[in-house]
Amino acid sequence: MAHDGQDPHMTTGENGPAILPGLLDLTGAATPPVQALLEAARAQVRERVSEGGRISGALIEANQTAAHGLAWLATYAQSLQQMQAWAERLTTEGRFGEIEQLIHQIAFGEYLHQIAGGIPMNQGEFVRLRDMGLGWDALSGFQSSEIQTLMSRGNSQAARTRLVELMQEQSANITFGASGLDDELEMIREQFRRFAVEKVEPNAHDWHLKDELIPMEIIEELAELGVFGLTIPEEFGGLGLSKASMVVVSEELSRGYIGVGSLGTRSEIAAELILCGGTDSQKASWLPRIASAEILPTAVFTEPNTGSDLGALRTRAVKEGDDYRVTGNKTWITHAARTHVMTLLARTDPETTDHRGLSMFLAEKTPGTDDAPFPTEGMNGGEIEVLGYRGMKEYELGFDNFHVKGENLLGGAEGKGFKQLMETFESARIQTAARAIGVAQSALDIAMQYAIDRKQFGKSLIEFPRVSGKLAMMAVEIMVARQLTYFSAWEKDNGHRCDLEAGMAKLLGARVAWAAADNGLQIHGGNGFALEYKISRVLCDARILNIFEGAAEIQAQVIARRLLG
Repeated sequence: MAHDGQDPHMTTGENGPAILPGLLDLTGAATPPVQALLEAARAQVRERVSEGGRISGALIEANQTAAHGLAWLATYAQSLQQMQAWAERLTTEGRFGEIEQLIHQIAFGEYLHQIAGGIPMNQGEFVRLRDMGLGWDALSGFQSSEIQTLMSRGNSQAARTRLVELMQEQSANITFGASGLDDELEMIREQFRRFAVEKVEPNAHDWHLKDELIPMEIIEELAELGVFGLTIPEEFGGLGLSKASMVVVSEELSRGYIGVGSLGTRSEIAAELILCGGTDSQKASWLPRIASAEILPTAVFTEPNTGSDLGALRTRAVKEGDDYRVTGNKTWITHAARTHVMTLLARTDPETTDHRGLSMFLAEKTPGTDDAPFPTEGMNGGEIEVLGYRGMKEYELGFDNFHVKGENLLGGAEGKGFKQLMETFESARIQTAARAIGVAQSALDIAMQYAIDRKQFGKSLIEFPRVSGKLAMMAVEIMVARQLTYFSAWEKDNGHRCDLEAGMAKLLGARVAWAAADNGLQIHGGNGFALEYKISRVLCDARILNIFEGAAEIQAQVIARRLLG
C-alpha cells in the first residue's frame, strides 16, 4: 500500500520537484500487473459474451459497456508498454532527460489511477473494473510498492508544475519531449514543421472563418514536397517512404491545420486500395498520377442511411456492356468537387444485402468550379455546412446512371470491394491518429502561448497551478498517443498485422485531441468562445476525430472483437 509521509522512492532536487529515483524500474515493474489485469478482464468478458463455446455478436452488443471497456483497458495497457519502450530507448541513447522523465512518470501515475478507478471513454462515460466483471481483488497486483509509489507520487502538482517550467524553456516549434524517432524522421518533421509555420498557420484561421477551399498553390507545394506519393513505391513515382514518415508528415501538417494535414488522406487511401487490390495495369496507370497530384482522389463510401454499416450500402452499379452505370446517393464526401477520381464503393450483385455484393471502382470525373462544382454527366452534389474540418468541404452526392469504365473496376473482379476497403483501414486509422496528435499539439501550442501572455491578478495565467496542470496533462497525453501511433506505424512497416494497434491509436488519439482542445479553450476563458481566437477553430476541428474513420464506439467494438476472438 502507499507509504505514510515521505515515500522512500522519492527525493527532492534543487531545481524543483524531483523525479522518482529508479523511475524505469518502477514503471517496468508496473506493466506486468497491468497485463495480468487485462487478461483477467478478457477472461471475464469472454465468458459473458460466449454462447456454446463461441463468441456471440449479439451478446457483445448486449454487453457493450463490458466489451468496449475491455478495448479501453487494452489500449491503456498497450500505451503504458509503448511508453516504457520509449523511455528505455531514450535511456540507451542518453536522451532520457528531465522533461522526458516527468512525462513518463506522470503518464504512469495517471493511467494507473484511471485503470484502478475508472477509464474515461469520453467526458460522461467511465468504464470501471466492475463493468467487466472484476472485483477489488483483481487489483492485488496493484498493491506492490512500485505501483503504489507511482500512483501516490507520479502525477503530483509539483511534477506537473515542473514539467511546464521545462516546457517554457523549449522552442515552440518542436514537440515537448524527445519523440524517440531516428534522425531521418526528425529531419522530415522539421521540414514539414517549417512549411506549416510559414505557409499554413498564418492563413489557417482565415480559411476556416471564410469556409474556403485550401488554395491550389498549397496543394501544388505539397505535391512538390512529395506528400501525395509519400508511401507509394518508387517504381510507381512515389518516394517509397515508411508509414512512420507518413505519421510524422500528417502530424506536423495537422498541427498547422487539420484540413492541410488531411489533404494526403484521400491519396493515401486511394494508393493503398490500388496497391493492395489493383491490377498491374491499374497500378501503372493510376499510382504515378496520384503521387504527382496530377489527379486528386476522393473516397466515396458512406451513404445517408448506413453510417458505419458499410455492408448495407445500396448504391448500385449495373453492368452495361463492358462498362457500368452507377445509381444511388452518397454523403460526407470530403473534397469531392475539385477531385478527378472517386474510389467508389457500390453494389454489383443486387441479390445480396451485405458486404459480399460490393465492388470498388476508380470512377473518373471532371473537377468542378465554384459555379459548377459537379459538371460530370450523371452526378450532382450539394455542400454540407460543417462546424470544423473545413478547407476541403463536405458534400452529398447523387448518381443517376453515372458512367464508369469497366477497366476501372478495382482488381478486375466484382465482389471484392469490402475486402479491398478493409485492407486500407490500418493505414487510414494510423494516419487519423497522427492527425489527432497534430490537432492536440496545436491546441497545446495555442493554449500555452495564451497562458504565458494573458495576465490576471497580477501574473501570467501559466503561474496558476490549475492552468499549468492542464498544459502538463496535454503534453503527457500527447506523448502517450504519439508513442502508440508510432508503434502501430512501425508494426505496419515491418509487415505485421496491426489493425488492433492502429485502432487503439485512433481511439486514444481522438480522445486526447478533444481533451486538449477543450482544455485549451477553458484556459482562454470567454475569449476562447470568440471566433477570432484560433482555439475556437481547433475545438471544432478536434470534434470530428472521434467520428470519422470509425466512430469511437465502432472502434471500441472492433478492438473488443479482436481481443475476444
